[in-house]
Amino acid sequence: MTDTPSQHPITKTDRELLKAIYRQTVGVSGSDETVAHTGDLAEALGTSPGTATTHVKRLADRGLVAHTPYVGVSLTDAGRRLAVLAIRRHRLVERFLADILGYDWKDADRLATTFEHELPDEVEARINETLGHPDSCPHGFPIPEPTDLEVPALPPLADLEPGDIAVVAVPGSTDPDLVEFLDGLGLVPGVRIEVREKHPFDGPLVVRVEGQDRTLGRPVAHQVFVRSSGASPTDDRKAS
Repeated sequence: MTDTPSQHPITKTDRELLKAIYRQTVGVSGSDETVAHTGDLAEALGTSPGTATTHVKRLADRGLVAHTPYVGVSLTDAGRRLAVLAIRRHRLVERFLADILGYDWKDADRLATTFEHELPDEVEARINETLGHPDSCPHGFPIPEPTDLEVPALPPLADLEPGDIAVVAVPGSTDPDLVEFLDGLGLVPGVRIEVREKHPFDGPLVVRVEGQDRTLGRPVAHQVFVRSSGASPTDDRKAS
């Protein structure tokens, strides 16, 4: 797998910035934003706006992003490809941490970032082979193929209608208190659910989870994402 079409090596900061731009302009469920803003990127990376702007300019000089001052940042085709490859690597490492090393899905996102950038391509390929070419990370989000130009976006649970069956995905950035609440309802990554009722006027949803009906408000349902599934709900929490 070719890491980049650029003549410059891709650093950890490059990958994290490209991922952040992708997430802010495409996200996990699609985005209405066409550009990312350097202030938001700085916050996502834990750095100052000035530092983020400097690095954005460096990526722009290499043809990986388009940067218009006071407007925002967008990915070029080359930058989008690298962002997707970086997301693929991150999710594969998360899967390795969860499936092989036994880490909880809530820890995988944080731990993956600490060493994913140091992996040679051949090690990444071996991890993928060892895991049996998984199609989702421990959080339930799709792992793109090396040739993909975008990461499949997932709709929020709130978009489903009664009778729809889906598999749950929960972002690693979700507030810990909300994660605890979802755990209590059985809404964990990989579990299959069925929407039983959807009340009008932004009312709550009733979903069948592990054989029990659970009620959750529409704001919470917008923070849980889903992959469509034609299978019947199951009590097994197997990862998809």
